[in-house]
Amino acid sequence: MDALLLSRIQFAWVIAFHILLPAFTVGLACYIATLEVRWWITKNDTVRRLSAYWIKIFAISFGMGVVSGIVMPFQFGTNWSRFSDSASNVIGSLIAYEVITAFFLEAAFLGVLLFGRKLVPQWAHAMSAVLVALGTLLSSFWILAVNSWMQTPRGYEVIDGRFFPTSMFDVIFTPSFPYRLTHTVIAFLVTTAFVILGVGAYYLRQNRFPAESRIMIRMSLAFLAIMVPLQVLVGDLHGLNSLEHQPAKVAAMEGIWETSRGVPASLFAIPDEEAEKNHFEIAIPNLASLYLTHSMDGEVKGLKEWPREDRPPVAIVYFAFRTMVGIGVLMLLTVIAGLLLWKKGRLFDSRRYLRWCMLMSPAGFIAVLAGWTTTEVGRQPWVIYGLMRTRDAVTPSLTTTDVAISLLGYMLSYAVIFGGGFILLRRLVRIGPPRGPEDEAHEMQAHPNRPLSAVTRHDDTAATAARGLGGRHDA
Repeated sequence: MDALLLSRIQFAWVIAFHILLPAFTVGLACYIATLEVRWWITKNDTVRRLSAYWIKIFAISFGMGVVSGIVMPFQFGTNWSRFSDSASNVIGSLIAYEVITAFFLEAAFLGVLLFGRKLVPQWAHAMSAVLVALGTLLSSFWILAVNSWMQTPRGYEVIDGRFFPTSMFDVIFTPSFPYRLTHTVIAFLVTTAFVILGVGAYYLRQNRFPAESRIMIRMSLAFLAIMVPLQVLVGDLHGLNSLEHQPAKVAAMEGIWETSRGVPASLFAIPDEEAEKNHFEIAIPNLASLYLTHSMDGEVKGLKEWPREDRPPVAIVYFAFRTMVGIGVLMLLTVIAGLLLWKKGRLFDSRRYLRWCMLMSPAGFIAVLAGWTTTEVGRQPWVIYGLMRTRDAVTPSLTTTDVAISLLGYMLSYAVIFGGGFILLRRLVRIGPPRGPEDEAHEMQAHPNRPLSAVTRHDDTAATAARGLGGRHDA
């Protein structure tokens, strides 16, 4: 291992953990905003309690995202200084826009969302939730603008080895940006919806919080019924865009070595980069040409069109793409099964389906990581596609020992941060939302011999939440 490989591992480690938080908080902020507006309009107290519950979870997740996100910009200076020196005139302003628009907006109104329920009018509290959600979406906008420029650079000129913007509009709205932004944001929303679906199923299986659980399951399933098929369509459009601008990435995704027409879709294979072929391949004839070119006889370029040094690591991209697509298929089947049970009136009573929803809760996170791996590893060996190689972006004076020490430090610190955060979030889920009168009545019906004092009561205050996290609650 050298400094370059360790720097790539370190960056992958940091961003892989960090991306889990936006994948959750972007969708969760939108869900909380929806609940707050719904409560403001309907005055349904169950919706208010449900929003208060998810706000606590959002606050912890947001804090973890901030801590893990701060580390990322430092790596551009410590590990990737040549990249920073070359591209900072282009991407520096985009990162600054993310801070002064998105992060400031989130930070300004997050305090109102967390602590202002009893201090501001209902409409103001709902508006703060909407603005926090808008901030998370703006953050995604600017970060994906940076990434899209690195994938499909436009609107620049090179002077003395440095990139300078000639059109900020072209820098932001590169050919891949609309597809990448839409595909990623939908993935974040779907990820959160499956978490909410799983939490609602968890409570129903335990015969707890029936009113809140039914709202969570109905809202998430109705949302997923729209967004999962839409994601399939957007993914297809994004694939066509990648085929136009990054054909080598698509060839690696599909495991295509020879340029030909009527290309089969490889369901499973073991790519062999040395022999330039696939082993044990299972494929469907002509299908790859159909969904890549929308023609059964369409031509698709194979990896042999590019020199070996210009090809991405095929096996990683190939299996990451299949992981993402496989999870997408499971998501679609989950939605279809849920809609059928809903139509039959058995959505809340099928324990097998509820169990399956619980198992699918982390599926979105896995799909996001697989999609990110497909995108970023598929771009290799370029850090700026076609213009700057990754090996030319690393800090020249960096030693293997330097990176090994910092990587070990990141691993230990992230284990503490994310381990502690996961334990705290798990306890909040086990405690559940604040109880309402219908929950206590249901509890008494489910456990008629249990004294009323055994039923844990909750309110919306942070002090009660803090006391609850200190010990085990009797459900």
